[in-house]
Order: sequence, then C-alpha cells, then structure tokens
Amino acid sequence: MTRNVAVIVGSLRKDSLNRKVARALVAHAPASLACAFVEIGGLPLFNQDEERDPGPAGVAFRDAVRACDAVLFVTPEYNRSVPGVLKNAIDLGSRPYGHSVWAGKPCAVVSASSGGIGGFGANHHLRQSLMFLDMPAMTQPEAYIGGADKLFGADGKPVDPATGEYLAKIMAAFAAWIDKTAA
Repeated sequence: MTRNVAVIVGSLRKDSLNRKVARALVAHAPASLACAFVEIGGLPLFNQDEERDPGPAGVAFRDAVRACDAVLFVTPEYNRSVPGVLKNAIDLGSRPYGHSVWAGKPCAVVSASSGGIGGFGANHHLRQSLMFLDMPAMTQPEAYIGGADKLFGADGKPVDPATGEYLAKIMAAFAAWIDKTAA
C-alpha cells in the first residue's frame, strides 16, 4: 500500500541544509512512500480572527496536509527551538479548534545542523507540539544529523555511502511506523 507523505521543511533559505537533507531522505525512501513537499514560506501569519478563512495559501496548505497519510518534518534549530515559520504552519494547520489537519497523522522528525548536536533542541521542542496535536511521532531511530554541512555535496546528495544507508534506515523505519500507527 502506498502512503502519501507531506514533507515539511522548517527552513526557507534557498540553499538550505535542511532542504538538502529532506531531498536526500525522499530519495532514499522506500517505494511505499509517495513523498511530496508542502511549502510553508508563503503562509499568512496565523491570526485567530482569520482562522476559519486563512486565505488561499492557508486553505491550500491545510488541504495538502489533510490529504496526506503522514508527515515528515525536517527542521533546523533556531535558539533551541523550531523556526518561527514552522511553528506558524503548525498553528495554522491546527485551527479552527476541532478541525486540525494534523490529528492522528503519524510523523517523523529529522533535525540537521552544521553543529555537533544536530538540532537536538528543535527536534525535542517540536515533539512537544506534536504530542499535543495527537500526532504519533516515530521514536526510533532518533534523527539528529550533526555536521550535516560536511555530509552532503553541492548537488545535495550524500558524499559517502554510510550517510545514504542511514537515511534509508530512517525512511524504512518511518514506513513501518506509518503502517503500525496510521488510522
């Protein structure tokens, strides 16, 4: 059975390290996962006064996530947390109350940075929100990719086979997690 996976990258930078990681993860996904990037850069800032009608970009975002079976979050760490643009997307998708597009969707969190701890703080901070949103988050393998700036070439591909094998392991585990937890 093919599972549709929304891939959400928490970095907007054109040459984002996390976008490279996300593309490499998708390239190493098993055939049972149909991954599609859902962009968050053009979303309006969440405003509770407009939660029922967040405009065309907000509606399109909600529809894209709602149509997926699972979500793969790939995020950098900003100040020991997730980037504001990712938090905004989470908030926009969670409202109006009782109509969250996230509820019940299995997910995985991968964080990456050039630093040694690989976005550990962002990874765990994001998991706090996901728990509240009723998104079963994959627990193993944990995916904090430190020194990521040295693991991928300019073309975004892993520079050594071990990195590719690790990414394939993450995505195989995610596929199994989706099968185990999907409603």
